[in-house]
Amino acid sequence: MRLFKKHYIITIFAVAFLFIGASFKNDFFEIAKQIEIFTTMFKTVNQNYVDETNPGELIDVAIKNMLSELDPYTVFFNEQDVVRFKINNTGEYTGIGALIQRKDGIITLKEVYKGFAADLAGLKAGDEIFQIDDINLKEYKEDTSQLLRGSKNSTVNVQYTRQGKKLATKVTLKEVELKAVPYYQLLDNSVGYIVLTKFTETASRETRDALIDLKNQGAQKIILDLRGNPGGLLHEAINICNFFVPKNEVIVTTKSKNEKHNQTYRTRNEPIDLEIPLAVIVDGKSASASEIVSGALQDLDRAVVIGSRSFGKGLVQRPLNLSYGTQVKVTISRYYTPSGRCIQALDYSKRDANGKAVKKSKDEFNAFKTKSGRTVYDGGGIQPDVEIAESKTSSITKALVDNNAVFDFATQLYYQKPNNASVSDADFTAFKTFVKQDKYKLNTATEQALENVLEKAKKDKIDDVIAAQYKQLEQAVKASEENEIVKYKKEIVKEIEEELIIRNQYREGLYNFYTKNNSEISKAKEILNNSAQYSNLLK
Repeated sequence: MRLFKKHYIITIFAVAFLFIGASFKNDFFEIAKQIEIFTTMFKTVNQNYVDETNPGELIDVAIKNMLSELDPYTVFFNEQDVVRFKINNTGEYTGIGALIQRKDGIITLKEVYKGFAADLAGLKAGDEIFQIDDINLKEYKEDTSQLLRGSKNSTVNVQYTRQGKKLATKVTLKEVELKAVPYYQLLDNSVGYIVLTKFTETASRETRDALIDLKNQGAQKIILDLRGNPGGLLHEAINICNFFVPKNEVIVTTKSKNEKHNQTYRTRNEPIDLEIPLAVIVDGKSASASEIVSGALQDLDRAVVIGSRSFGKGLVQRPLNLSYGTQVKVTISRYYTPSGRCIQALDYSKRDANGKAVKKSKDEFNAFKTKSGRTVYDGGGIQPDVEIAESKTSSITKALVDNNAVFDFATQLYYQKPNNASVSDADFTAFKTFVKQDKYKLNTATEQALENVLEKAKKDKIDDVIAAQYKQLEQAVKASEENEIVKYKKEIVKEIEEELIIRNQYREGLYNFYTKNNSEISKAKEILNNSAQYSNLLK
């Protein structure tokens, strides 16, 4: 009998192994086949192409384009990318202390951080760098930021253009530590205000220090501002939740097709304060770890969430080491809040006719219950308990910010009216004229559709026939956009004024301005100072 059982078990294992082996063999063959095709093609092109090729650059582009078919977060990191990724997670590097942007071959300083190398060398936001040491950047195709990094106290010679004038300066590189909590302040009525901009390795320590200091100053309520926070390290998000909720509380779970990636993450430490009233502010740029914090605190009825629906980035990535110092960051699972809501908004496995990832409609949203029984919904991102209309940005304003129209106009205004952060009606009229320049094309969906029609007409050689009608439609679209700019004047003026405040008073000045003039912070203070309203929102 025992012998029979032994043979029976061995047979089951053998059959199972056979199926697994066959499946693995089929997968392995397909992978091996495609790799062989790619390798042969790559070698053939490099040997026969009319001009010299750069094999490393070709492979880099090929891999990154291949992964772009999956989702925006599964990415390949070459050796230089790995260095940048490390900086993003630590918040520390040696450089000039400025945010730079490369667009159309022009390197522009988008923001200069107070007290760091670029600031000490006299560089300002809006300066366009055209040469670093002996390297002309117009023809330079590599990552420019690497030219502005080096060993501590080394120098780089920077040539730049400011308002049409060519200037030069020498910048001494310094250690740059970008704080996760760049600002906190005790506001009126004993409300402590903490700005958390990213979840780096120091995020929970900085938040803890700010929280304790504010409590020592007399804070009896707390506002945690996560607007614009793109996320970062998961364990830092859990630690920050832990300040306000008990030990061993579920904060987030991850689910995947691969069981080893299915995890439940709980708080591990004793909290700092379980009772202090708490408000969390989010917006459409609050993503990933920001959504874990706001979603968990909402589901556990520990905080009132204020603002507008968060971004909806609920895909979990893990960096995996490859050969020659490279990495691939792979999406391995999805995030779920304690109530069971999936944070992810877009489904990259489903695409519309234009190839864009599909988003759930409101009719498809599912209801979930918080710890005390409040109804909350999925649909991607975290829906606030209290929505603030001003938190949402119109498409016209977003376009004007994205194409640098707001930034460039603020730069012009900064030099025209030094130490002035207000935008008059005359200034706004000048802005309307300013954005009519060709380089500030808004690229709205309507504009793009109209251009597609013209392209098709050119291919069909009927563009001359429809020229007059096309011109009329083009003018009508532009008139409509001008009307939209006027309609959202208040919103646009706010964006310009905030840029001017940063130029004159740095980022700290903007946070100071927010504490006195921001509608989301005002609403948070109002709710926290009304215990009955606060309690009702959490019931």
